[in-house]
Amino acid sequence: MNLNNLSIEISAVSPKQYPQSGMFEIAFSGRSNVGKSSFLNKMVGRKSLARTSGKPGKTAQINFFNIDDTIYFVDLPGYGYASVSKAEQQRWGTMINTYLSTREQLRQTVLLVDSRHKPTNEDFQMAKWIRHRFGYLVIVATKTDKLSKTQLEENLNIIEKTLRLTNEDYLIPFSAETGLGKEDCWGLFCSILGCDMPILR
Repeated sequence: MNLNNLSIEISAVSPKQYPQSGMFEIAFSGRSNVGKSSFLNKMVGRKSLARTSGKPGKTAQINFFNIDDTIYFVDLPGYGYASVSKAEQQRWGTMINTYLSTREQLRQTVLLVDSRHKPTNEDFQMAKWIRHRFGYLVIVATKTDKLSKTQLEENLNIIEKTLRLTNEDYLIPFSAETGLGKEDCWGLFCSILGCDMPILR
């Protein structure tokens, strides 16, 4: 799989706008400002494929990233941003739920959590939904470079307990700054999607 051949193919708000290629997909969910865009950019070796912003709540559509006409990475709107109106939050919630519940090509939803903080109740509910749908969890703990080794170990334990992780689940520490966890994520995703491991940059 060639990471030089990738693009944002579609920004969708309804099923009729989803790609029709039939390629398998992995979706990425998490709170607003958890670092999904930075995570996606690091994974594909680009600086601005996915737009990053210091302002939470920027992603308001479901973005489908076409990777070498082989797989899709799907960036979902972040949840839990209080400054967005309740009507907008409800619209986003319906849009996300429709995709997650009906998309046949979806092979796994990955939950991103901020390694610096205890997962919220919304994180727990999303984890519960993912487990119900797929039978296991894939958790990526972002922003690990902002913690000491001891702090990170302590916080990963808190994440494990809060989200009630089991031996069947995956918890991958990740840093968009250092690249920690990038290879582990790609290895797991390719195993799930049945694709070849790309040459990482």
